[in-house]
Amino acid sequence: MRAQAAPLWEPDAARAAATQISAFRRAVALRRGIDLPGYAELHRWSVERPAEFWSDLWDACGVIGERGERVLVPDPSGLRRARWFPDAQLSWAENALAGDEARPAIVAWREDGLRREWSLGELRRDTGRWRAALRAHGVGRADHVVAWIPNVPEAVAAHLAASSLGAVFASASPDFGVEAVLDRFADLEPKVLVAADGYVWRGREVDCLERLAELRRGLPSLAAVVLVPGLCAAAPAGPWTPLAEFLDGAPNEPLAFERLPFEHPLCVLSSSGTTGKPKRIVHGQGAALLQHRKEHALQSDVRAGDRVFFYTTCGWMMWNWLVSALASRATIVLWDGAPANTPLALVDLAAREGLACFGASASWFDLVRRTGASPRATHDLTRLRTVWSTGSPLAPEAFDWIHAHLAPEAHLASISGGTDILSCFVGGDPAGPVWRGEIQRPGLGMDVDVFDADGRPLARGPGELVCRPPFPSMPLRFHADEGDARYRAAYFERFEGVWCHGDWAEWTEHGGLIVHGRSDATLNVRGVRIGTAEVYREVLAFPEVLEAAAVELRAGEREEIALFVRLAPGAVLDDALRERIRSRLRANQSPRHAPGLIEAVVDLPRTKSGKQSEIAVREALHGRPVPNVAALANPECLAAIAALKPRPGGTGGAEAQNSIS
Repeated sequence: MRAQAAPLWEPDAARAAATQISAFRRAVALRRGIDLPGYAELHRWSVERPAEFWSDLWDACGVIGERGERVLVPDPSGLRRARWFPDAQLSWAENALAGDEARPAIVAWREDGLRREWSLGELRRDTGRWRAALRAHGVGRADHVVAWIPNVPEAVAAHLAASSLGAVFASASPDFGVEAVLDRFADLEPKVLVAADGYVWRGREVDCLERLAELRRGLPSLAAVVLVPGLCAAAPAGPWTPLAEFLDGAPNEPLAFERLPFEHPLCVLSSSGTTGKPKRIVHGQGAALLQHRKEHALQSDVRAGDRVFFYTTCGWMMWNWLVSALASRATIVLWDGAPANTPLALVDLAAREGLACFGASASWFDLVRRTGASPRATHDLTRLRTVWSTGSPLAPEAFDWIHAHLAPEAHLASISGGTDILSCFVGGDPAGPVWRGEIQRPGLGMDVDVFDADGRPLARGPGELVCRPPFPSMPLRFHADEGDARYRAAYFERFEGVWCHGDWAEWTEHGGLIVHGRSDATLNVRGVRIGTAEVYREVLAFPEVLEAAAVELRAGEREEIALFVRLAPGAVLDDALRERIRSRLRANQSPRHAPGLIEAVVDLPRTKSGKQSEIAVREALHGRPVPNVAALANPECLAAIAALKPRPGGTGGAEAQNSIS
């Protein structure tokens, strides 16, 4: 990367000194009697002395609960099973609901202009009612409560209530089809399902009731289905209980919190399903609380009273990350709808609500940039102090646009982590400079590095993003993963004893990182990660299709899924079959899964061991050298793919192209 003459943004001395990370660094230096002049030294101490760092973080964040004497009990094998705060007792929900009850806790917007607001006192009251109702339906410690719901306050209250009981929460967006939802929820054997009757998307009302009835039949463990009103003033009859009836029928009990071990499960997040059904990744209460408090307060300078927003659905880990900002005494702002329909809708929201912190996927920023808009000229965004971007790499041109046209005085924090750790490996430093195209720093307490193929650290050049254990946000386990076999294979098979995340990254001369994208075959289309297995499951249901390969297609501003199919004898890939494939994917998975390009090929590349190679397809499609052609059993088939020469622009799969999550 070419050297830059000056950073894109840098706080002045007074602003840098006033940040929470600077205050923390000064306090640690004084308490520990060590010299910590800047971020690099603070980070080095945090990974070399992890017990000290996480203990000091607990105290600095004012965590409510009993910490206990022990902080870190190493794994005797030296690998990943270290135990964190083994004597602690705490409640994530109690920490999230602490503070002045008069302050606003949630502001919720729907794309059609509907606005709702809850004070903390009202949220505590509603959480208490949810808690009593869940308990009345038999929900207790380690039971599962699941939600198939838009980004609405009822989802937040259900999550808080489940956590207060020691139950485990999982959520999915309502644009997911029944099969995709069952893949995520069925073997959790949930006690309660929370679902909306419908939602609004691009000005259109989408009814969920028919799919909800089918989903109910696929979850025989349910004691209750709670129907949250979204479209219907009066709940229609069906195998569900209207929300008002569910809450009103519960006993009148005061809100209480079960204090739980640090590693008690909080939530289950689902992976994108690249190589099969999604992995159900179980995360702990204490790790989520500490990691998110660190990333909000120290690495983003979120403060009490701030209005904090991230555009997300309930199917993305950023929703969990946003909800945790309640523990920083911030007001969380929710958006339910499709910002791509009116690109400046989220900018309108930022101005109306006086947001201090605003986040969206990199693809949203790119979408608005391409409209030629300059929001700072048309909107009052002077209170915007932090801008987050994640979901895919933020292009250098987007850095420029955000700084010049959105929020010149704001700290721009490009952050990267994942569902796997419910947090970030790399992120922001609000007291330090921002360089164009770079993520500022490795996260505190995260011993991040870049390895070559042989597991050697790379000071320069791209390689695999890794993180050396221990760190508390490693998943507790995968659900239904006997002996942790899938867990070990997912992260520890590549480099012994070191977490390999599957991102392609490199260090910069400024001590930051550039993440180039996934190093595996996971699709990442406009910031949305999509598992190829979810695509194949639907496509291979067609008798006309024998084999399929789905890859990312990027050509100019065109960014979509390209699907290649090998057809059965006598079958023809015509426009009718293309549309049937897209329709099935939209209905059973989501609009994001619908390919923009669908082409038939005689054969698809396979390794000599018989494994299909999506990477070879992707590279051939884009006219790039295919790595390790010698490993392919049939490299001659690549010529037909390379001959397609995708052009910029194009149509097809428009809903998937424009969806941002």
